[in-house]
Amino acid sequence: MTVLSVLALGAPALAQDQQPTQTKDSIVVTGSRIQADGFSAPVPMTVLDTEAIESNAQPNIFTTIAQLPSLQGSSGTQVNTYSTSSGQQGLSAFSLRGVGAIRTLTLLDGQRVVGANVNGTPDISLFPQLLIKRVDVVTGGAGASYGSDAVGGVVNFITDTHFEGIKGNVAGGITTYGDNASVVGQLAYGTSLFNGGAHLTLSTEYQRDEGIGGGEWGLGLAGGRDWFNETASIDTGNTAGGAPQFLVIDRAQSANWAKYGLINGGPLRGIAFDETGSPRQFEYGTDCISGFCQGGDLSGNVSTGRSLQSGLQRFNTYGRFGVNIGSRAELYTTLNFGWVQSNNQPVHGQNKPSLTIQCANPFVPASVQAACADEGITSFSYGTSNAALGNTQVHTDRRQYRGVLGLKGSLDVAGDEWSYDLYVQHGTNKTKVDVSNILLNRRFEQAINAVELNGAIVCADPVARANGCQPLNIIGGQVSEAALRYVQPDFGPYQHTRQTQDVAGVNISGSPFDNWAGPVSFAFGGEWRHEFYTVEADPYGAGFSNTPAGGNYPADPILGADGGNWYAGNYKNGSGAYSVKEAYLETDFPLFASDGAGELRLNAAARITDYSTSGSIWAWKVGGTWDTPIDGLRLRGVTSRDVRAPNLSELYAAPVTITLPNFFDPFTNQSILVIQSTGGNPNLKPEIARNTNLGVALANPGWLPGFNISFDYYNLEIDDAVQSLTANQIVDFCFRNVIPATCQAFDFSNPPGGNTLQVASFNTASIKTSGFDIEASYRWLDPLGLPGSLTLRGLATHVIEFVTDQGLPGTVPTDTAGENLGATPNWKYLAIQSYENDLFSLFVQERWFSDGVFSNNYIECTANCPAFDPATNKRTISSNYMPGALYIDVGGSYNLTENFTAYFKVDNLTDKSPVRNYIFNNPALYDQVGRTYRAGVRFKF
Repeated sequence: MTVLSVLALGAPALAQDQQPTQTKDSIVVTGSRIQADGFSAPVPMTVLDTEAIESNAQPNIFTTIAQLPSLQGSSGTQVNTYSTSSGQQGLSAFSLRGVGAIRTLTLLDGQRVVGANVNGTPDISLFPQLLIKRVDVVTGGAGASYGSDAVGGVVNFITDTHFEGIKGNVAGGITTYGDNASVVGQLAYGTSLFNGGAHLTLSTEYQRDEGIGGGEWGLGLAGGRDWFNETASIDTGNTAGGAPQFLVIDRAQSANWAKYGLINGGPLRGIAFDETGSPRQFEYGTDCISGFCQGGDLSGNVSTGRSLQSGLQRFNTYGRFGVNIGSRAELYTTLNFGWVQSNNQPVHGQNKPSLTIQCANPFVPASVQAACADEGITSFSYGTSNAALGNTQVHTDRRQYRGVLGLKGSLDVAGDEWSYDLYVQHGTNKTKVDVSNILLNRRFEQAINAVELNGAIVCADPVARANGCQPLNIIGGQVSEAALRYVQPDFGPYQHTRQTQDVAGVNISGSPFDNWAGPVSFAFGGEWRHEFYTVEADPYGAGFSNTPAGGNYPADPILGADGGNWYAGNYKNGSGAYSVKEAYLETDFPLFASDGAGELRLNAAARITDYSTSGSIWAWKVGGTWDTPIDGLRLRGVTSRDVRAPNLSELYAAPVTITLPNFFDPFTNQSILVIQSTGGNPNLKPEIARNTNLGVALANPGWLPGFNISFDYYNLEIDDAVQSLTANQIVDFCFRNVIPATCQAFDFSNPPGGNTLQVASFNTASIKTSGFDIEASYRWLDPLGLPGSLTLRGLATHVIEFVTDQGLPGTVPTDTAGENLGATPNWKYLAIQSYENDLFSLFVQERWFSDGVFSNNYIECTANCPAFDPATNKRTISSNYMPGALYIDVGGSYNLTENFTAYFKVDNLTDKSPVRNYIFNNPALYDQVGRTYRAGVRFKF
């Protein structure tokens, strides 16, 4: 554990010379399954206690933890707001070391939680947050102790299982722009029953964030935010050198569409239309290239329509009841229900830049029809943002049901005390994703192809007319309600998923004997787990053979029978399951202990994991700690082999089928018809990681009481990482015997049903990241004679490298460390200064990350640029600088009475805006909400 241990981000809880009292229900900070006091942890770990969580005053504990520098790339309500089809909107999930949420194991009281997405990641918004008394963040050597999937590390939430009394929290917040109003209410109750023979703990909480929706068309963001300038990276196509290949420009204008329509090609190019459908001359910008100009008419820009933060509502209830069996055991059960709803708007309109309109279409103004005749053309190319159709909305509803039945306690075996915890758990997560106000592409194509028949404007296709087609006028913004309902029916795409997780586990630990240096400790146990999911989608997205048409989705011959009919959100049906069996053994073995040499301990663990999909695999770790004779100085190191199994999505993702009419077969040197199915790959095997950590810590030395500092170097390498391959790559790598496993993905022998090809993921990639963490804290009692304490804390992570190698011929490894369009800046730190006494507290926090670049694969230049070299894959760009950011938060509290405390918090005090970049913004690093005010009251009896 880091020297901050229980001090990190909160008021001091335990000093090194204050050993915790072990009880039958205590959960000890260790970073392993061996019980020891917090400062004996053999692996790097950061701990957040209740006071740290409360002082940050966030309505969702996820935000507080995600601010730690070692967490890189976590999702949240500012991430995935532009997405329709991901299914991860509003999902709060952690990513340690930047390797992704799927490689971070999140636990509740050391036990797994059913995933809120088919990738297996839990949603922190569903956790019972008021009763959380501590969060342990382990970043090294965690897999052998905690279980498979802990490649990046473990985030373990520890609840106060024996809370006594009543406590609660009521708070509200709003941004400086008057939006994202939030409210949170939390209440917990705990009491002993039957003269101390049982204990009941209950909690419930509700939170609502209104979110921040889309802004105005053009450049105006919600609430008057003014940081967006439609910056874009334009590919000039120049790879010969001299001038840069990519130009980064502001106020980028697409020359292919306008808000209410634009003729974008041919002799009539440049005729645009206003809302009434009247022609006007489009105002092109300057320096037009590759379909983009700079400046001009930007009213058709769709980017400002995306939500800056998803709206969110969450509600959960939690209950725990434990009955003492004698004085040393407890039979317990926990039940919790969680519900999270989120909503977001991906963009403005539903852009269609490549349409063909017939000049004879009766919706085309007479002046344009006359111009067609003058030019001798019968049709023109057309692009529109489809502003008249409104904006797509995505609504996500997640509901989690989880129950645990367990027995924990201690007993004496041959005179030695052993602790045990046996439990069974069942969890169910139901997720509904519903999309509204979205186009059916084929109906749209039929509706805009209008003709005049018997004096009425109708759809040209008689089959479409017979099935309800209503003509749609996309020249301007005058759309009939009947046409709107035809192309955008009331019932849109949906995806309804059910996931279940069943677990049975046992953990046993004790110190059966002493050797020459002290007690030898062991922990051992096992776990069985079964994961299952099934998903059902609407007929128009999934296809009629998967979900039969009917009811709100009537059959329509215009639509594709295989699905994929929506503008976005074409979800598919699917299901899958796998089982896991694990067993582990861990030991903490003292090698020597003396006043002259200090104390050296060896910590080692091994875990065998058997997957029903891929067989057995070993994980292990070997590490040690040396408490040197120098007062407070400790050296530690650990190296481990960790594994991650492919998740349900990677194994059994619902297939999407398309036809490739002219696919080249290198085996026969002919073009053939192939039915391509994109989905999961049940033949995937586990990823294997090697994680090494070396550190030094100085903890509370006698010459400077209250001071702690640590330095930990890490090196994480992941082999056989899962990645997707294209259809051409799959066949080519089989043909050339580069990746023989790809040969199992296709059958070109013209079997019954035709040639088939399965596009899926394979274990071909690797990831390597290294860097170091620095943590420090100092607590000054009665500073300058003032009553109370002043605490200074700092945590920093430096990412030296983050190299991803696709492992494929013709590819070059890429290093994304320092790319601020991603999740791994070179430096990231969190600093906190707080003062507290019996009456009030004050809190200041700085969150900072370093300047970076758009991509390390770019060479910045404006002249004399080098030619593109495929061997390095580096291309030239006019600007490759992306500044970092410093966010300052302030807060404080005042004890109104012994039982009531009022508090406030201001996040992003200086209202720091996102910086210039060409992807709208990167919310994984940059705050796009702005200054936020919060205030509330806590109470406890």
